[in-house]
Amino acid sequence: MTRMKFPKRYVIVLLTFICTNVCYIERVGFSIAYTVAADSIGVNQANKGMILSMFYYGYVLSQIPGGWAAQRIGGRRVLLLSFILWSLICGLIPLDPNRITILVLSRLFVGVAQGFIFPAIHTVLAQWVPPQERSRSVSLTTSGMYLGAACGMLFFPSLVKNMGPQSVFFVEAVLGVLWSVIWLKFSSDPPRTDLPKVSMPKVASRDTIKAQAGGVVAPRTVKIPWRRIIFSLPVWAIVVNNFTFHYALYVLMNWLPTYFELGLQLSLQDMGSSKMLPYFNMFIFSNIGGVVADHLITRRILSVTKTRKLLNTIGFVVSAFALMALPLFSTPSGTIMCSAISLGFLALGRAGFAVNHMDVAPKFAGIVMGVSNTAGTLAGIVGVGLTGNILEGAKASNKDLTSSETWKTVFFVPAYLCIFSSVIFLAFSTGEKVFE
Repeated sequence: MTRMKFPKRYVIVLLTFICTNVCYIERVGFSIAYTVAADSIGVNQANKGMILSMFYYGYVLSQIPGGWAAQRIGGRRVLLLSFILWSLICGLIPLDPNRITILVLSRLFVGVAQGFIFPAIHTVLAQWVPPQERSRSVSLTTSGMYLGAACGMLFFPSLVKNMGPQSVFFVEAVLGVLWSVIWLKFSSDPPRTDLPKVSMPKVASRDTIKAQAGGVVAPRTVKIPWRRIIFSLPVWAIVVNNFTFHYALYVLMNWLPTYFELGLQLSLQDMGSSKMLPYFNMFIFSNIGGVVADHLITRRILSVTKTRKLLNTIGFVVSAFALMALPLFSTPSGTIMCSAISLGFLALGRAGFAVNHMDVAPKFAGIVMGVSNTAGTLAGIVGVGLTGNILEGAKASNKDLTSSETWKTVFFVPAYLCIFSSVIFLAFSTGEKVFE
């Protein structure tokens, strides 16, 4: 029997899926481990919010440089270097809430290292994946984030309880190093037609043809149209929705453990597998969105523009209503249900705005992703820190943090942002190529 060759672009998509999975295992793991360590010595909510948000200060610094670096030296190298850096930091830094300076610097540098990852991933996918496979490829890749968050929520509380918060850092470092080795062995630079003084072969491989059809990234000598990107309304539609998506995601990711323990008087260890449901739902809905989007586009049921707008609107509007309903439930099952619906439909919405980078600027997808993800990271800084201050202010006003009524502002802010962002995307987005 002849051996069937697995297309290289599928290998790349699978590896980037694992990449995002490991990244979010790290983020959720730190949130869980630090919350336990900080609570054990009585760190207040504002200071917890400050430490939890330091990652995003570093993350925002490297988004645009990440897109530039991926454009210049290649997404494959950028991914490898960033993974090695944050893995070493996790393996070497102690998790001690009393050593604030070390914690602040370590989270800052982990954020800087991981900030290079998503612009590099979009550069790699734009090089390898053809248009008709983009929605499901990007959705599969980004769904790794949610599966990683689900795995972190499922396993880390027990790990922290049995082996202590520091054990989380060790596991994260090992996973990061393992992925780096796998990426180095099985990934490769994409086929390119933009290298100078190199003629194309008469017979090209199927993967090469697919990559060319997908719109290979711009030659490294091509001038990046910064001014047009910054003043483009379709780009701003992506930016606004990326901000809102990450505001809601990061607030829930970083503060749901506190809400369960304070608002519902329930520890994560006692919740069993139900605590992973919101993130597992994101994993499922993200892939559903990608498959539905590609089906609508390839069967010509809807145009690319209408497909992006439809899925983005459904995802964000449903998520908004679920967020507003969340504090109305005083039971764990009701809270889990609302957070699962909210995050699941947010993930569905990624088949709208998150793939749109490749629609409007296939040759500069990493750059546009860097600009867009900068806004998403600012959402982490604003949302996570603001939530800590909201709760600390409520406590100073003698409000009861165990009452769900006190938490309404925390969940209503991202709900209103979801509605606003869906309107912006409807008005200004496009599925057509804007930047040649």
